[in-house]
Amino acid sequence: MGADAVDLDRIAPVQWPTPAFGAHQGVGFTSQRARDRLVRQLWAEGIRHPKVLQALRVTPRHLFLDNALAGRAYENVALPIGHGQTISQPYIVGLMTQFLVEGDRPLRRVLEVGTGSGYQTAILAQLADEVWTVERIAPLQQRARRVLDALGLDNIHYAVSDGSWGWPEAAPFDAILSAASPPEIPAALIEQLADGGRLILPVGTAVQRLVGIERHGDRLQQYDLGPVRFVPMLPGVEDA
Repeated sequence: MGADAVDLDRIAPVQWPTPAFGAHQGVGFTSQRARDRLVRQLWAEGIRHPKVLQALRVTPRHLFLDNALAGRAYENVALPIGHGQTISQPYIVGLMTQFLVEGDRPLRRVLEVGTGSGYQTAILAQLADEVWTVERIAPLQQRARRVLDALGLDNIHYAVSDGSWGWPEAAPFDAILSAASPPEIPAALIEQLADGGRLILPVGTAVQRLVGIERHGDRLQQYDLGPVRFVPMLPGVEDA
């Protein structure tokens, strides 16, 4: 079946997680038609999990961008959000989320490292019971939180913190996703991953690979999901 022939209403029906999602559908380049076109493209590229597609189909990505870039929100590209950061390419958001959802553990408790724009946070919040999200740049998280609150997503916990620390007080997590690339996998994130849980993150500096990890007791099963380009995972926090 070709991408254009995908029956989105069957595999990923429009079901607003909160009424606010329906109130922010957008028009023209930010309309539901634009999101549907993007989701068909993602289907053709291998994002096939119905719940992931449904979340991508209803989430108004344009709200997480400055107005000047809203018209490009449903292009399958990363875009700048200020402070030297980007909103991830929708395909990568779908790929990383799909890896977590396809694990054996239900997503009751999920940790996100790098709130950024809040777009990935919104996707995770629709699929998990609770999301803990950390961000080292305070103004970015403040802006993201305003959008997420406006969408009525009330199952998200926020902290401004060094991402490599994770969130030990809330561990263990059924899944962990990092939107920043460390030179090597932080030991704290492995320690905070529940048995049977999944972790996905970019790893590397000049050359990065997207790495998926599934924990089985003391044994870690790794998956190489291909080359990527993310912002680096930096230490410390920025308040302004």
